[in-house]
Amino acid sequence: MINEQIRDKEVRLIGADGEQIGIISAREAQRMANEKNLDLVKIAPQAKPPVCKIMDYGKYKFDAAKKEKEARKKQKTITVKEVRLSPNIQQNDLNTKLRNAQKFLQDGDKVKISVVFRGREMMHKDRGFEILDQATAQLKEFGEADGKPKLEGKSMGVLVSPK
Repeated sequence: MINEQIRDKEVRLIGADGEQIGIISAREAQRMANEKNLDLVKIAPQAKPPVCKIMDYGKYKFDAAKKEKEARKKQKTITVKEVRLSPNIQQNDLNTKLRNAQKFLQDGDKVKISVVFRGREMMHKDRGFEILDQATAQLKEFGEADGKPKLEGKSMGVLVSPK
């Protein structure tokens, strides 16, 4: 609430410089704000008596919006990158895929390593566990696995978070 919207009889007033003026009537506080060409803003309505401050409300709103925009700029969105492997992958191919996963982890992204089974490959689930264990062991210095490998339909996967 600002200016004439404040209907309380008495308010605790804080000046434009931040000094405590004390408990005065709302009309007197409004008059003081008008003398300085500023607004009277209720900042703590639940207090007894309510706390009001003399400030430039337009500038306050502008600064608050600016701070919020800066906070959104500094936010880092975490994305999940996926590296897909097969149960009969050769060692050199595995090393190439894990180098890509290493780059993703260094950039701060989470990596989902998944082994996709096709047809009769589902009979050799233990090969999938071996590959995922080997992959998480090679990526140990860049990230940690979030749990054990899980079988989800025709794929088995583990999520690796950066350190």
